[in-house]
Amino acid sequence: MNRHVAGVATDSVSEGTLEKTNSGRFTALDADKLRGGYYTSDTLARWLCSWAIRDAGEMVLEPSCGDGAFLEAASARLEALGAKGPARANHLRGIEIIPDEADKARMRLKDGLGLRADDVVVGSDFFAWWSRPGRSEFDVVVGNPPFIRYQSFPEPHRSRAMDIMHEQGLSPNRLTNIWVPFVVAAAAALKEGGRMALVLPAELLQVSYAAQLRSFLTDRFGRVDLIACNELFFEKAEQEVLLLLADEARPAASASNPCKVNLTESDSVDDIVKRTPSEVLRGASPKTVCHDSEKWLKYFLNAEEISFMRALRASTRTTELGKYASVNVGVVTGKNQFFVLRESEVKELGLQGYTMPLIGRSAHLEGAMVDKAVWRTLASEDQRVHLLHLAPINGTKPKGALASYIRLGEGQEVHKGYKCSVRTPWYAVPSVYVPDAFVFRQIYDFPRMVLNQAEATATDTIHRLRSYGADPSAIVSNSYSYLTAASAEIEGRSYGGGVLELEPTEAEKLLMPATFGDALPLEECDALIRAGRLETVLEENNRRILMRQMGLSKADCAMLRGIWEKMRNRRLGRRRAGKKVRSKG
Repeated sequence: MNRHVAGVATDSVSEGTLEKTNSGRFTALDADKLRGGYYTSDTLARWLCSWAIRDAGEMVLEPSCGDGAFLEAASARLEALGAKGPARANHLRGIEIIPDEADKARMRLKDGLGLRADDVVVGSDFFAWWSRPGRSEFDVVVGNPPFIRYQSFPEPHRSRAMDIMHEQGLSPNRLTNIWVPFVVAAAAALKEGGRMALVLPAELLQVSYAAQLRSFLTDRFGRVDLIACNELFFEKAEQEVLLLLADEARPAASASNPCKVNLTESDSVDDIVKRTPSEVLRGASPKTVCHDSEKWLKYFLNAEEISFMRALRASTRTTELGKYASVNVGVVTGKNQFFVLRESEVKELGLQGYTMPLIGRSAHLEGAMVDKAVWRTLASEDQRVHLLHLAPINGTKPKGALASYIRLGEGQEVHKGYKCSVRTPWYAVPSVYVPDAFVFRQIYDFPRMVLNQAEATATDTIHRLRSYGADPSAIVSNSYSYLTAASAEIEGRSYGGGVLELEPTEAEKLLMPATFGDALPLEECDALIRAGRLETVLEENNRRILMRQMGLSKADCAMLRGIWEKMRNRRLGRRRAGKKVRSKG
């Protein structure tokens, strides 16, 4: 039987991975965090419609209407503006692919409002409906697009969505979450001068696959208001949300009338809906948009701070980490339980000579450097710090204990996993090398780099850095500054738990001094960090690197520290608060 996930029909989800929400929409809760079907509260739907709909004669579209909360709110708004009786149905259109949900929306409109619900709710894939000849244009788009990953979005819906993005001048890739084409198609369905009010993941501000969308929005609207809600809004989604209010729809960018982007912050959605839209937007902070890949995370800073960071990036006094080194993901084994071993397992299985030192977790990196003695301590504690590495036997047939262990893996069907099944032989893990340093992928406080003197590699929970020729210890020691910390908060992305994550390309964009100065020696950095005195390291490098080497003033350094702390504390505050507003259904 087909399962319906996040507004699309699919039979690719295995039994037992779906949980039914109160509203009846199936929501995936598997290990890959496939999700999408999260519903907006009636209160928030009414609030958004009160901003978006200005006239009783406007045509309103909801591209993924679910059980009809936005349509009900839009109908009530039209009635308040003067639209009478069942005629309101002529001004509403909702698209919903899941038949049961479409029926619920129709029943909701028919029972509560007496509308001709069959005329309002269209049972269809939104992208197929959008592509029909003679499709109408709308004055208003409202809604909450599904949050679902590209890989989990089944055909033919995915191809239709990607075709629409190409038609609108964008180039999606395999990282594109499906809410992105929903926004693009919805915007393209608007009449000139129209409005769009959507509940979106805060990923809009920060992920690289949304960079084109950010430019698209500023090209296609005269004003964009972003209302950031620093909370986990949807239960179980671990997703910070953003309210997007886009006004003055237009066919293309206008040099004479550039888009005005404004950002408003709020602790919660509840705090927003207690006030009228005009009251909320009155406190918006205007931002100057750069039409490049710059993330909108920067807009949580004030105008002076934004200008300062832009000037630093353009300055000859700074460069990017990528000038000094490449950053790549750690080893992808395909099955860590098989390939990553304890010392006791290596001895018991007779695999001595077939493993190499490994750093398996960021918790194994406590300071600014890791050496062989530290690794030996981890091994003696029976931590998983041995990687099965079979390069020495390439071209020969495994024998003895090694052959027995490989047969054991085949008995457990390790070789049938995707990563293992596409390589020959399946047990030869690729891209195994010893990096010069490690770069934390997930960051709670500071974007740590750690010099590798242990001749170890790392799993993909940690990135690997290889120098282009610069002294690796100088790269690491010069990274412990407010400059690198502030840029990390802007270049990375944060999720529900308050963790900052850096992908390799983002790590390579971290700001560094253009020339290395007399940074605090790495041995001293290491000892201080292990003693819990990171701030001492940063303050000493503040004096040595930022002021003496780069020539920044005390005020500049104070601003850098303030930027880092503001951005860091914002995401960590969300993790500490742990608040979740339960949306209806």
